[in-house]
Amino acid sequence: MRGRIVVAGLAGLLVSGCAAEAEPVAVPPPAPVALDVSAASSGGACRLLDFAVIEQLVKVRFDVAAASERGDTHTCVVRAERAALPELMLSVSETTIDKATFGADVVPDRAAKVTGLGQQAYRRTTAAAGGHGPVAEVGWLATDGRLATLAWTGARDAERAAAEKLATDLVALAKKVDTRAL
Repeated sequence: MRGRIVVAGLAGLLVSGCAAEAEPVAVPPPAPVALDVSAASSGGACRLLDFAVIEQLVKVRFDVAAASERGDTHTCVVRAERAALPELMLSVSETTIDKATFGADVVPDRAAKVTGLGQQAYRRTTAAAGGHGPVAEVGWLATDGRLATLAWTGARDAERAAAEKLATDLVALAKKVDTRAL
């Protein structure tokens, strides 16, 4: 009798193992998660920029940053995710030049003098050229032996008058950049 019970049990196990497997349930993929990443997370000169501060002073929201370092020069370019222009570029280089050399060799012709920014500073705009709009630029000789430039490149259809106004906003942003933090 025991033998029959064992055989019946084994037969039951064998039959239950042959049952069809259940169909897998399709689960929808999770929704993408949008993270607000700071510009500083890109390293390089991006450590000196903050998306919120840029938006507050320049009135444009950027959300993508890329950095590069070559020798003593650190750069950062910020853009809006889906647009190539406008873009904002920050470049910081170590230097041994003095105010006189900066004024004679670095400050472009027809640039306006800027006060309250580093040892000496300028701002200027250039016309649209080469597939991009006008450029607004602020350059300064920082007090820590660094040469810094903030340059805004506008979209092809942007007007130079807008770049002129933006140059003033870039001066305010440049005053927030602490080049000693590199």
